[in-house]
Amino acid sequence: MFDFSYYKHRKMADKKEYDAKEIRVLEGLEGVKLRPAMYVGSTGKEGLHHLVWEVVDNAVDEAMADICTLIRVIINKNGSVTVEDNGRGIPVDVHPVYKKSALEIVVTKLHAGGKFDKKSYAVSGGLHGVGISVVAALSKHMAVEVRRDGKIHKQEYEGGTPLYNVKIIGKYEGKETGTKVIFFPDGKIFSTTDFDYNVLATRFREIAFLNAGLKIILSDERKDKKEEFHFEGGLVEFVKWLNRSKETLHKPIYFKKQTDSVIAEVSVQYNNTYQENIFGFVNTINTVEGGTHIAGFKTALTRVINDYAQKQNILKAKENLTGDDVREGLTAVVSIKIPEPQFEGQTKTKLGNSEIKGIMDSISTSALAEFFEENPQIAKKIAQKAYDSAKARLAAAKARDMIRRKSAFGSGGLPGKLADCSSKKHDKTELFLVEGQSAGGTAKEGRNKEYQAILPLKGKILNVEKANPVKVLSSEEIANMITAIGTGVGEQFDISKLRYNKIIINTDADVDGEHIRTLLLTFFFRFMSQLIENGNIFIAVSPLYKVRKKEDIWVYSDEELKKVLDKVGSNATVNRFKGLGEMNSEQLWETTMNPATRTLKKVTVEDTVEADRVFSTLMGDDVEPRKAFIVERAHEAFIDT
Repeated sequence: MFDFSYYKHRKMADKKEYDAKEIRVLEGLEGVKLRPAMYVGSTGKEGLHHLVWEVVDNAVDEAMADICTLIRVIINKNGSVTVEDNGRGIPVDVHPVYKKSALEIVVTKLHAGGKFDKKSYAVSGGLHGVGISVVAALSKHMAVEVRRDGKIHKQEYEGGTPLYNVKIIGKYEGKETGTKVIFFPDGKIFSTTDFDYNVLATRFREIAFLNAGLKIILSDERKDKKEEFHFEGGLVEFVKWLNRSKETLHKPIYFKKQTDSVIAEVSVQYNNTYQENIFGFVNTINTVEGGTHIAGFKTALTRVINDYAQKQNILKAKENLTGDDVREGLTAVVSIKIPEPQFEGQTKTKLGNSEIKGIMDSISTSALAEFFEENPQIAKKIAQKAYDSAKARLAAAKARDMIRRKSAFGSGGLPGKLADCSSKKHDKTELFLVEGQSAGGTAKEGRNKEYQAILPLKGKILNVEKANPVKVLSSEEIANMITAIGTGVGEQFDISKLRYNKIIINTDADVDGEHIRTLLLTFFFRFMSQLIENGNIFIAVSPLYKVRKKEDIWVYSDEELKKVLDKVGSNATVNRFKGLGEMNSEQLWETTMNPATRTLKKVTVEDTVEADRVFSTLMGDDVEPRKAFIVERAHEAFIDT
C-alpha cells in the first residue's frame, strides 16, 4: 500500500518543475547507448554475441538473395571481431535526401536500410534496419570497408559517431564486391567482452545448414582455432546431423516448394527414440516457440499418416492416430522464407502470420502424400511406428489410472506426498521439488504455507531419454509431478491449468544432487518444454558452506569461501553441507526458500538445437559421444571432495 500523505503535505515550492524544457530528445544513436538492452537483449554475454548476429545477419540476407556465398568471421586477439562477406557491399553513393554517403546513413541512423521495400531484399532476417547502427553505437570503435566498382571505401566510428567522411582508401582488381566490418565492443557498456567460440560456431553451423551452398569460416586468433561450415545438402544434412547419435528408420524425406512469395523447405527423418524434435526457422531466424508454420506442418503430418494407415489397414475402422502418436521419434526441420514475417514479441521466437498455417498445411500435405506413394516401404515404417505409439499411449493411460487407484493420491486427486499451499493466486504460488524425504520434511516445516508447496521426490527419477512413454508416465514420481503441476503433457498440455507460477528444483549441492537435477531438467525439456519457454522452471541455489565466527555466513561457492575467510580472519569454523537434510527448517528457509534472501536460477533455452544435442549426448544410450563430451569439458567439472 502506498502512503500518499507525503505528497499531500509537500510545499508547492518543493515541486520539481516539469515543463517543455524537461523533455529530452535523444538524437542519433544516443537512445541505444542509454537503453542497450532494449536493442540487444542484455548487457551480458547474450547481448555481446547479439552484436555479431546483427552484422552476420546482414551478410546472410545477401546470401538469401543468392548474392553472397562466403562469410568470414574472425575473433581477433585484441578483442575485436571481423565480419567479411562477398555480397554487393553497402551502397556508398550520396543519399538524395541526406546528402551524405549511404554507408554513413546506414551506420549512424536507426531504421535506415534496404529492407523496408522489397526491391533490394525479397526476404530478410533483419527487418527493422537497426542492426549495424546498434553495433556502431555499442562499440568503442568500429570500421567499415566496402568493395564496390573497383574501389575500396572506408569509414570509422567511435560510439557510432563518424571520425571522418567516407573515403576511398584503394582499388582492387576483378569484379568481387563485399563488406568488411571490424568492431570493438564497449567494455563500459557490456559486463563481458569475451566472445565464446562455441556459441558462435553453433549459430554459424545452423545458418550454413539453412542456406545450402553458403560457406562460413570462423577463426579464433586467440586460440589458433578455425572451423568451416559448408553444407551443399542443406536441410537433409541438418537432419542427419541432428540424428547422428540416434538409430534412424529411413533416409531423410525432403521437399522444397514455393507458393506465391512463400518458400517452404522441410526435411523429416524418424529415429528409434520416443522424443519429438521439430525445429522451425523463418528467414533463418530460429522460432523456438514455433508458430503458424509449425502448426500447419503438424496438421499435415497427422492427416497424411492417418490417411495412409487407414488405406493400408494398419488402423482399424474409426481408429485415429493423434499428433503425439505420429510425432514420436520425429526429427524435422521446417524452414520458410517469406517477405513480411510477423513475430509475436520482439524476441522473434514465434511466427504469427495466420495465412502461413494454411499454406504450410497445403504444401506439406501434397509433398508428404507424394513421398508416401513413391516410397511405400518408408511410409509403412513410419505408419507402423505411429500405430505402436498409439498402443503405448493407451497403455500409459491405463497405467496412470492404476496409479490413481492406488493410495498414492490423496483428496482432490492430488498426490498424497504433496504439501500444498493455501493461496489460489497462481501468480504468487511456488512448488518446490525437493530431493529426499528428510529434506522434504524440513522444507515442509520451514516453508511459507500460504504460497509455497512441497513435493518430496524419492531419489533419482526415471531417465526419460532412454524410457518409452508408457514407462515414463506410469512412473509414480513422474505421475505425481505431472498431477501436482496440473498442465498435463503432450497434446493435452494446457498452460491455463498451471497450478504454480514457479516450479523450483531443490536438490543437494553434491554430485548426486546434480544428477537428480539433470534428470528433472531432461523430463521438463522432453515432456513439458512449454514450462521452460514460459519461464516457470527455476533451480534453487543451496549453500555449500556455513562459516561461523560471530555470526553464521552462508557461502555458495569455493571462490566465495576464499573471499569470506580473507575478510573474517582466523578462528572461523567452516562446515561443508552435503545435503539439504543437514539443515534445520530455519536454515533451509533462510538460505534457499525465503524470496528476500534466496538465489534462484531461471531455466532458459538459448538454442533448442544445441540443447537437444546436449540432452541426447548426456542422457542417451550412445556411450562414445558422452565420453567425448566429458573429456572435452573435464576442466569445467566440480570435484566434490
